[in-house]
Amino acid sequence: MRLVVCIDRDDDLGRKAQVVGPVVGREAVLEAAMRLGTADPEDSDTNAIFAAVHLSDELRSTGDEVEVCVLTGAARVGPLSDRRVAQQLDQVLGLRPFTSAHLVSDGAEDEFLFPLVSSRLKIDGVHRVYIRQAANIESTYYTVLRALKDPKLRAKTVLPFAIVLLILGIGAAGGFFVWGVIGMTVVLGIYLIFWTFDFDEAIFDGLRSASTDIRQGSIAFGFGLFSIALVGVGFLSGYNGYLRAAPFASPFVSVIDFFLDGLLWWLAGAFLWECGRALRRYLATGRFPRSWAVAMLSMAGIGSMSYGILFVAEYLDGVTIPRALALMIGLVVAGFALVIGGAVLHQWLRGRTPFPTGGPTSSG
Repeated sequence: MRLVVCIDRDDDLGRKAQVVGPVVGREAVLEAAMRLGTADPEDSDTNAIFAAVHLSDELRSTGDEVEVCVLTGAARVGPLSDRRVAQQLDQVLGLRPFTSAHLVSDGAEDEFLFPLVSSRLKIDGVHRVYIRQAANIESTYYTVLRALKDPKLRAKTVLPFAIVLLILGIGAAGGFFVWGVIGMTVVLGIYLIFWTFDFDEAIFDGLRSASTDIRQGSIAFGFGLFSIALVGVGFLSGYNGYLRAAPFASPFVSVIDFFLDGLLWWLAGAFLWECGRALRRYLATGRFPRSWAVAMLSMAGIGSMSYGILFVAEYLDGVTIPRALALMIGLVVAGFALVIGGAVLHQWLRGRTPFPTGGPTSSG
């Protein structure tokens, strides 16, 4: 039996039409497409869903036994949305013995999940839906204007341009145009790094989680706030260490002193952060998460190795005495041992995790 799969990775069906995935069956899929088209006539997912129904009808007309479904993800595209799509696909595959699938897509974003489907079913084809539009200047203008109303696209394109104008304007108003250019370059560079590695999404998710913790009176918010304060103290302590060493040592040693003075505070902040998460889990479920011990070992190992490497760097620059070399090497070796111990403990805990004998399960 064949399965025609249409993936709504950013969950337009749920956000705009209040349709919960997975949607299975021709009539249910058609009703979902009508509800989405009524809620937002300009959404391209509507066309993709209709195209999936059309393809299933074509395959059925040739005598094949076919079913059509729509899988939905989450508004924040990423690991969470992909995990939801995988769970819904497992639900659909548990309904009937499907042998192959056709993937219907309205763009490259949904096709990123091709490996997810192909790992469970043989893929007979991928069908991309193109929307015909008038190719004139007015149509292009309104298309771009409409696209910029998308919050995701606006955050990625308009925000950096706004930051550039804001910093240049403040610098020019204060008579420090050169410093405005320098600040603009630094801030824009940091923003592009965050964008490249999706740090911005992690920050937004952290802010939303903090807001939820505040409303629910979670103890993790206090731990998180204290951890951030410790990280700030670490930077301040490192800066003071850099200033103390700068008049008497080389720039290389001054930078090392910055990290030596701040590292302990940063490790304390990381330990406190993990303890807050573990305590929140304990209060919610009555037991500590297994990953807490692994995180503690790994952070202790990373801290020990970092201290050892920094001391060795000072030794190579002639700052520390040779008698301390054994202690430095001991710190590095102990750090490696702790990190390896954390990895071994993680694998051991994974081996103790029970799995259901009936195969993977998923929740709606």
